[in-house]
Amino acid sequence: MKKLQTKRILLLMISLLLIASFTGCSGKKKDSLTITNVSYDPTREFYEKYNQSFIQYYKQKYGKKVNIIQSHGGSGSQARSVVEGSNGDVVTLALEHDITLIEQTGLIDKGWKKELPNDSAPYTSTIVFLVRKGNPKKIKDWNDLIKKGVEVITPDPKSSGGACWNFLAALGYAKDTYHNETKENQFLKKLYENVSVMDSGARGSTTTFVENGKGDVLIAWENEAIATLKNHPGKYEIVTPKISILAQPSVAVVDDNARSNKTEKLAKEYLKYLYSDKAQRLAAEDGYRPSNEKILKKYSKQFNLKMKLWKIDDFGGWNQAYHKYFEDGALFDKIYGNV
Repeated sequence: MKKLQTKRILLLMISLLLIASFTGCSGKKKDSLTITNVSYDPTREFYEKYNQSFIQYYKQKYGKKVNIIQSHGGSGSQARSVVEGSNGDVVTLALEHDITLIEQTGLIDKGWKKELPNDSAPYTSTIVFLVRKGNPKKIKDWNDLIKKGVEVITPDPKSSGGACWNFLAALGYAKDTYHNETKENQFLKKLYENVSVMDSGARGSTTTFVENGKGDVLIAWENEAIATLKNHPGKYEIVTPKISILAQPSVAVVDDNARSNKTEKLAKEYLKYLYSDKAQRLAAEDGYRPSNEKILKKYSKQFNLKMKLWKIDDFGGWNQAYHKYFEDGALFDKIYGNV
């Protein structure tokens, strides 16, 4: 009998210890919050730095520890992953249209674009050319990219937001040059005939050009080209065409996910902090153009601010532009031979 009582006491003590252990774990969980940022490829290094800054800021302001999970890929692919169930609390994607696609499913509340300054675009970029040191093919502007023997690297607009900006920048040049739709389309066709590798995302194209040594010119995000020069000193040059486009990466809270995850306050704070002076300086140091004009001027030496930049509104806005140029059977498919 005594043995049975002793056994029961031991079991009770073990049970109490397990309950205390689980209670302790849940207590710790309350002091630690986790969000997932679903982003596009070239932002990896920026958000690694930004996240550390935000974690410190949030700890000082609210006394809570924050964990941030990063996800990167082609912007279009990332948007589709959220639609298909990826549990992102925020999206920081390459273009407004990718976020609109998520909004249409009900995962993001309407009016997201006006929730933050500058149409929820905390930083901007543009499209430039990255060439090898010495610029062997003497590339100066868009017309040089259609010359025979020039091998072009650019990602696929079907999966990459950066690739969509590349296409529109080239189209802007064609419109300014030819003033004729047939000639504009012929220019685009010649350009894409010179594309030898079309990766799914902008970072993949950089890897193809830099690490794998393919191509004579990479059509690239300005920030990606700046980073390549820093990481590979003396091996590459940036060529800024006379005409390009104002590329506006957009950010939004994935409201439905954030509500389910009980991270709404944290997710909103995470995106709001992108507009802080510290975050704007971090963006500039990583080659993005800050939306804060004062900070942009301080870093103006690394940007060519005299380029003529087309805007997405010049193409009728993203809904019209995507329908006309990038949907199945639209202009890109026609000039690339997909239809």
